[in-house]
Amino acid sequence: MLWDFGGVVLESPFDAFARYERANGLPAGFLRGLNATDPDTNAWARMERSEVSIAEFAILFEAEASAAGHSIDARAVLGLLSGGLRPDMVQAVRCCASRIPTGLVTNNFVGLDTVGPSGPVAEVMGLFHVVIESSKVGVRKPDPRIYELACEALGVSPAETVFLDDLGINLKPARAMGMTTIKVVDPARALAELEAAVGFPLTDPSRR
Repeated sequence: MLWDFGGVVLESPFDAFARYERANGLPAGFLRGLNATDPDTNAWARMERSEVSIAEFAILFEAEASAAGHSIDARAVLGLLSGGLRPDMVQAVRCCASRIPTGLVTNNFVGLDTVGPSGPVAEVMGLFHVVIESSKVGVRKPDPRIYELACEALGVSPAETVFLDDLGINLKPARAMGMTTIKVVDPARALAELEAAVGFPLTDPSRR
C-alpha cells in the first residue's frame, strides 16, 4: 500500500492556492499552471529534488510568475502547503500498516515544516514502514523510479500494490507499472475504493 501525503493524508493545498490567487488578483489556477509548465525542470520540480535551496527557489519561482505576467511572494506560497490531517485517512493508514506493507511516496523539499520532528503529523509519519521523499532520493513523482524505489524498499511488486494520490499525472505511471491506483478527489469515495481493493475494514469500528 502506497500513499501520497499532501492532498491525501493531509488536506489539499489547492483551496489555499485559490484563496491566495483571489486575494492577490491572480487568475484562477495561476499557481497550479506555473507548476504544470516545464514540470520536470521548473523551480518547483528542482526544489523537490533538492537541486536548489528555498532561497534559490524563491528567486526562480517569482521569475517564472513574472514571465507569466504576474507577481507573487514565493515564500508565502510555500506557507500554503501546511494543511490539516484527515482523521479518516489517518485511521486507514493505521489499519493498512497493521496488516500489509505500507509506504509513503511524497514530493517534498528540505525545510518543509509539514513533516516536523514531533506532533500529530510526525506520529502519522511514524505509521509508515517506508517513507520515500523526493528531496532525499533526488527523484520525484511522476518519475517511475520513485515508485520502483518504494516497492523495492517494501519488498513488493507493483502488481500487488495499491497507490493513492490526488493528482492523475502521478497515478498514470504507477498504473502503467501495474499498480492499482485510486485518485483522491472525494476522500470518502477514495476510502471506499481502497477498502474494496484491500479487502478489510479501514475505519474505526466505533464509527461504523
